[in-house]
Amino acid sequence: MRLTRRVLPDLLTWCSNGAVSVSLLSVALVVGGCGHGQQAPPPLPPPEVAVIPIEPQEVVLTTELPGRTAAYRVSEIRPQVSGLIQKRLFEEGADVKAGQILYQIDPEPFQTALDNANAALARAEANLPAIKARAERFKELVIEKAVSQQDYDDAAGAEKQAEAEVAFWKAQVETARINLGYCRVVAPISGRIGRSNVTEGAIVTAYQPVPLATIQQLDPMYVDVPQSTSELLRLQQRLAEGRLTRKGANQHAVELRLEDGTTYPLEGRLQFRDVSVEPSTGSVILRMVFPNPKGVLLPGMFVRALVREGVNEHAIVIPQQAVSRDPKGNPLAFVVDADGNAQPRMLGLDRAIGNTWLVASGLAAGDRLIVEGLQRVRPGVPVRAAPLTAQGKETAAPGMVPQPGSNAE
Repeated sequence: MRLTRRVLPDLLTWCSNGAVSVSLLSVALVVGGCGHGQQAPPPLPPPEVAVIPIEPQEVVLTTELPGRTAAYRVSEIRPQVSGLIQKRLFEEGADVKAGQILYQIDPEPFQTALDNANAALARAEANLPAIKARAERFKELVIEKAVSQQDYDDAAGAEKQAEAEVAFWKAQVETARINLGYCRVVAPISGRIGRSNVTEGAIVTAYQPVPLATIQQLDPMYVDVPQSTSELLRLQQRLAEGRLTRKGANQHAVELRLEDGTTYPLEGRLQFRDVSVEPSTGSVILRMVFPNPKGVLLPGMFVRALVREGVNEHAIVIPQQAVSRDPKGNPLAFVVDADGNAQPRMLGLDRAIGNTWLVASGLAAGDRLIVEGLQRVRPGVPVRAAPLTAQGKETAAPGMVPQPGSNAE
């Protein structure tokens, strides 16, 4: 270094005087630089990456749909006769049984009507034997020409009229008896009754538009969720192509998530899919039934239902951390080829399953997918692949379905 510092000014001076050429100056600089004795750094070793083997597995595919709960049965209590409410015989918000008396309407007018009908029936039945006997006598006398045919016809007509009057008053008695029974307003179903819209002393009319109260059966409960027709058609196409199959006894089982994000502990069943499409939303309604013994579900609650679409018997599921994006936002992943080089693969992603991706295209069985060390990977660069450890796998994709045949402990 000292030699270079002494020689360099002299060389510059000689160059300025034209004594030496520029090439000599270059040689001097190179000689001075080589005086350090340093060598070029050794090449870096291939980066180490963690990989997992790609092997298809059986995955149950579900779709999460928003919906609302609805009572299994709803009964609006309305009076069937007009009258005065004497008593309310239930507690608002309580559970009632079918046949339980809820309201008592003043029965006196209806009892009087029943008594009048019974009296009129008795009068009609009392007159009937005499009229019938007269008609029988005239029937014999008309043969002997003792009475005219007209007299016999009048007697026969009077007999039929008396019989019709008896039948009429029997019907009136039954009507009065039914109306008297309607004075006791009973619960048609078992369930939880809401608030009462009337109090004692209120005048009600038969079949009025405003119900006296409403009973809702809360166990079991309905859950109605809309499903778009486009998703329905896509599901039918997957089933027709064989990419999805429906098998097993739990195909119609449904899970439920509540508004606070917790999972409802009891499993429901898909009851039916409506055949009519709602024009305003372009969706059909799926109706599920869930047991509700503790009354956790209430009518009108917002919930999310996890409906099983089918089983993909050859699904490829990878951790989400193994997927990156190109500048255009397209998903891609890196695999290690047979020569030990990292190669990018453009992916077609179906959906997210927890913290994993269901891959529709781009990967095949036997590929070695790079899960860790992606920041040191470049396309075509050699890498040193190592199996993903159990700790790394847990960190990379917690909750992921274990890959069959992987080297993870």
